[in-house]
Amino acid sequence: MSDSVSEKASTSTEKSPLGRTVLLPVFIPALIVIALLVLGTISQPERAATLFSATLAYITNTFGWFYMLSVAFFLLFILGIAFTRWGDIKLGPDHADPQYSFPAWFAMLFSAGYGIALLFFGVAEPVLHYASPPEGAAETISSAKQAMQIAFFHWGFHIWAIYGLVGLVLAYFAFRHGLPLSIRSALYPLIGERIYGPIGHAVDVFAILGTLFGIATTLGLSVTQINTGLHYLWPSIPISTTVQVIAIALITSLAIFSVVAGMDKGVKRLSIVNMVLAITLMLFVFVVGPTIHILETFLQNTGSYLNHIVERTFNLQAYSRSDWIGNWTLFIFGWTIAWAPFVGLFIAKISRGRTIREFVLGVMVVPTLFTFLWFSVFGDTALNEIMNEGYHALIGEVQANHAIALFKLYEVLPLTSILSFVTVVLIVTFFVTSSDSGSLVIDSLASGGVMETPVWQRVFWATIEGVVAATLLLAGGLGALQTMTITSALPFCVIMIVAAIGMWRALIIEGHHVNSLSNDVHQRFSGSSGPGLWRQRLEGLVTFPSKTQVLVFMTSTVTKGMHRVERELQARDWQATVHTDAENERVYLEVVGDGQLDFVYEIRLIEHPLPAYALDESNPDSAANYYRAEVFLRRGGQSYDVFGFDQQDIINDILDQFEKHLRFLHVSTSSLPWRMEEHDDMLSTPTDDQEPETK
Repeated sequence: MSDSVSEKASTSTEKSPLGRTVLLPVFIPALIVIALLVLGTISQPERAATLFSATLAYITNTFGWFYMLSVAFFLLFILGIAFTRWGDIKLGPDHADPQYSFPAWFAMLFSAGYGIALLFFGVAEPVLHYASPPEGAAETISSAKQAMQIAFFHWGFHIWAIYGLVGLVLAYFAFRHGLPLSIRSALYPLIGERIYGPIGHAVDVFAILGTLFGIATTLGLSVTQINTGLHYLWPSIPISTTVQVIAIALITSLAIFSVVAGMDKGVKRLSIVNMVLAITLMLFVFVVGPTIHILETFLQNTGSYLNHIVERTFNLQAYSRSDWIGNWTLFIFGWTIAWAPFVGLFIAKISRGRTIREFVLGVMVVPTLFTFLWFSVFGDTALNEIMNEGYHALIGEVQANHAIALFKLYEVLPLTSILSFVTVVLIVTFFVTSSDSGSLVIDSLASGGVMETPVWQRVFWATIEGVVAATLLLAGGLGALQTMTITSALPFCVIMIVAAIGMWRALIIEGHHVNSLSNDVHQRFSGSSGPGLWRQRLEGLVTFPSKTQVLVFMTSTVTKGMHRVERELQARDWQATVHTDAENERVYLEVVGDGQLDFVYEIRLIEHPLPAYALDESNPDSAANYYRAEVFLRRGGQSYDVFGFDQQDIINDILDQFEKHLRFLHVSTSSLPWRMEEHDDMLSTPTDDQEPETK
């Protein structure tokens, strides 16, 4: 197997006795840009604020159409991939199982995705749109309907299509093809090994900057809401930038503890706590609030959202220019695109083993429905209090301070102080989850896709996130954060489009591979037509061999058959080698092609529980498991057993699979100018839960 990709990657990653794994061509430029921004903002805060404002206006007026069109493309692309035959492809080898249960998976992607945004905008956005709609009269039934439709649109399918596209592309190339878990890998089908050069470095730098500013925006929103909540509970605590910067410092310290703990101990546990608290809050408001009204509006608003989704997707207010589109739709979409490297890479890391269709439906449908229910519970409860219960003061409170919206809603509900305190705690845990998840992702990007990095690097990036958020708050508050988010999203939006095209081309190659495995090939037993074959097959159906029996079969019959094929291929100038891996109890034949996809035929010892009909109930000490000699190819386990085959059967099976492989190479290279040189590191170990090695 060729090691060219691995060698190219390793030459760019600097290591030292201290355990440094940073990729210097990415790490240094990103750090320089961040340092210049922080120093320039601190030294000239007023000039920086003016520059931020002018930049936001320019991008909104010039590239607003590009953002909207791109987001529409992302949504159509990811849904189109899921509902084609490509949807059955696994993000990993064919035999891989999901690493996390669905509840844990959803909790982590939701917490990383936009938990803070729901807490901040769940009440504020519907109330603000109701009071100042982009079209029509304010504070009417029509504006209430419009407010909820807009909130659904801003936080519905489009948001998760952005996250899902990046996550899908990264998971596919990393776990299916063994490329680094980094944004640059998405460009491999288009530029090949040049992803390890300046182009790839530039892509990851943009991804780091976008992620950093996206997280800074989230941290800025969260600390303003934390500050407001603390002031609401304890009026002696003022609402000020100083308090917010102190809050960033304190909670960043908590994030450092979590990031040191790692993915499973830190992020996973915090994510589950977040989901439990969020669902508890939502259920409480649902029960004590206008329950029937919430259910009715949830159904009606969902229908209205689906009915108007196309119109709103392409609505830029071209005939009635205003700041609304930039302050709301473009900001939220830009914020999401800036977050896409972070959330997408994070979702990819926790999605190995799922099919493309499972991934898309899980990422798109479940979070979206939960979001709609959240806005219906909190947003429609607030609108009901304003329209039907006379709580008009809520409008003025929210317009004066968006962050206070949720706390003011609690005033009309029981247990106001307890709800407010739990909400502050939830914002803090969401803050910590976002910060430590972002630190893990940025550190991985800055290390060229390395999965396990030294603790000091993760701590460094967690600290930098807090510093940038505090600096931008000092320079211009949320306006500065908003500007940097939309600005950093622009180049990454282009990268996402290119990545989608790259994945489409890779999936075409994948389709050729599938066809080669199912068409114009001999059946598995076609080469063995002797009179005793049926007895061999029957023997395999009704006997359950021990581990020793299968190992003896592998080291004798299987190995001898492979060596015969090896010698014949070598005689014809093919680079064929038989490998025996006693530690992992496998033996495999590898055929290396110059510039082509290598062929690997592996027999692996696999343990299975005995079926119920084979258990010896009269002998409780009898073995409860049996063993199989299963076939594995580059694309994963093939789920059939060859124990009991003779040498000729083994040779025929190898040739059948080799014929399919050659047909795939012929079809793919003759129909497309690009050939993917896969490096399937999943074959290096028999476990299903190991991450691919870093290239």
